Amino acid sequence: MTTPILIRRAEPADTDAILRILGETYETTWKPELTADAIARFESSAHTAAYVHERLPFFQVACIAGDVVGLLDWRDDFIDALHVPPRHQRLGVGAALLRHAETAIADAGHAGVRLETDTFNQQARAFYGKHGYAEIDFYPDEEWHSGFTTVLMRKSF
Repeated sequence: MTTPILIRRAEPADTDAILRILGETYETTWKPELTADAIARFESSAHTAAYVHERLPFFQVACIAGDVVGLLDWRDDFIDALHVPPRHQRLGVGAALLRHAETAIADAGHAGVRLETDTFNQQARAFYGKHGYAEIDFYPDEEWHSGFTTVLMRKSF
């Protein structure tokens, strides 16, 4: 039997869970790939908290048995964030969040959806590829100055 995944708009009470998920995915995915200087720059910034504060009304969260187990944020046809902590991966949470965003983006009249990941993130690239996304461009990460190469991915409806 599959545990039901509920996707709903985030509420102020979800802030700590959202910050925890973003922190866990940073620690397990990006931090091991970053230079010491990039880690210091990121960790001394308040970017994550500011992002959550600014975008909280737009976040969607995935819940299993009342616990927040994933998050999603998009603007227009672009998915800014889709995060599932390692212990909740491979349960269908990411796929449910992705379908949710794709449906909302299509319903808004867009012809497709775009998102970015990094070349080192083979797990994300494989996940999105499995869901019909094509890698359409590669460029240096200029937002974070991480030294990474960003991959732009797109799926047409």
